[in-house]
Amino acid sequence: MRVLVVEDDPGIGEGIVTALRAAGHAADLCGTLSSAWTALNVEPFDVMLLDLGLPDGDGLDLLTRLRRQTATPAAAATGSRSDMPVLIMTARDGVSDRIQGLDSGADDYIIKPFDANEMLARLRAMTRRASGRSRPEIEYGRLRIDPAARQVWLDGEVVALGVKEFALLMALMQDRPRVMSKSRLESALYGFGDALESNAIEVHVHHLRRKLGDGLIKTVRGVGYFIPEEPA
Repeated sequence: MRVLVVEDDPGIGEGIVTALRAAGHAADLCGTLSSAWTALNVEPFDVMLLDLGLPDGDGLDLLTRLRRQTATPAAAATGSRSDMPVLIMTARDGVSDRIQGLDSGADDYIIKPFDANEMLARLRAMTRRASGRSRPEIEYGRLRIDPAARQVWLDGEVVALGVKEFALLMALMQDRPRVMSKSRLESALYGFGDALESNAIEVHVHHLRRKLGDGLIKTVRGVGYFIPEEPA
């Protein structure tokens, strides 16, 4: 999952990014509204963590702009979504502040200081709702996936996956049966500063097929990869 963190305090922001990456997510940090808006229009993020008190304005302005944006060529090219889940993170703990944030389009609201594990749990809950799932675990044919524990079972046996392998499996599983291009998968798995080999996605797909079976991930030659809506 690709996460945009909008936070002007470098210490807090880097701490959040570190926690996200340790949990297997790709994460990028922006410290202003303008840089965050630019990032949203050049990369397809899956979720945003949004501070409110930013140097060039209020985070609610960015949220309102995101929810109201219309399709643009740039947005269409990157896959940007005006309905992307947003978690507000702020020290504003008044009831009226929380109401304003939620009514402005936020999906959840967390008060600083917060525990990283609670933040990750809220992200999982938001993305689960966004994908139309109510159960925390994913069952797909012979597979069972626990996103919180980052564990996968095949026919009841635990299968060890690398961090990027698990992230790729989740990206394809959550977007099934849509075909995801190589560039879209790269964006989902790697942040702006991450080192990326040209054949990284192909390697991860190969490893997943070897561990979970050749029939799970389908290839559309010249287009990308997908997992069918229903298992064979």
